[in-house]
Amino acid sequence: MKFWRGFLIVVLAAFSLAATEDAETEASVDELMVETVAKPETCTVTSAMGDTLHIHYTGRLLDGKVIDSSLSREPLVVELGKRTVISGLEQALIGVCEGQKIKATIPAHLAYGKRGYPPTIPGDSALEFEVEVISLLQQTPWQKLVNDVFPIMCLALVPTLLGLVGLYLYNKANTQPHGKKKNKDKKSKKK
Repeated sequence: MKFWRGFLIVVLAAFSLAATEDAETEASVDELMVETVAKPETCTVTSAMGDTLHIHYTGRLLDGKVIDSSLSREPLVVELGKRTVISGLEQALIGVCEGQKIKATIPAHLAYGKRGYPPTIPGDSALEFEVEVISLLQQTPWQKLVNDVFPIMCLALVPTLLGLVGLYLYNKANTQPHGKKKNKDKKSKKK
């Protein structure tokens, strides 16, 4: 009986140690970490919001299990600021240049959160992405106008239009129709 009790304690201790190590690894990733793996000698243009990147990536769980990769497909097109990828990866891609390779460790709240992406990604999973920037296209002045100025103009137009409609309805309600006013005037003159 003592043998089995000792054996059980050793087994439970091993499971507890493994679970503690996994929890420490997950808990230690509470902010985005970006490491440059390789960078070209000349890097004059870096990415910013609104730019378009073509990237190859490999995404993994922290235990090393590959969850997705673009290496066997065409490069992924990412327009920064359009939320085409998880927010942690988008943040990691700001300030990179063409030809650069990065390794981004993304906490769960900047990846898929508590829900995860079943069955591939469990809830509350931090992810690790190895990314190579194949090409970088900066946004044109026209794209900048459409992306930055147009939404602000639309926000200003909505209250303006609502105000004009309200003014029109107010003026319409306060003016009496000409036909009824003339009829009232004629009736009052006859009396």
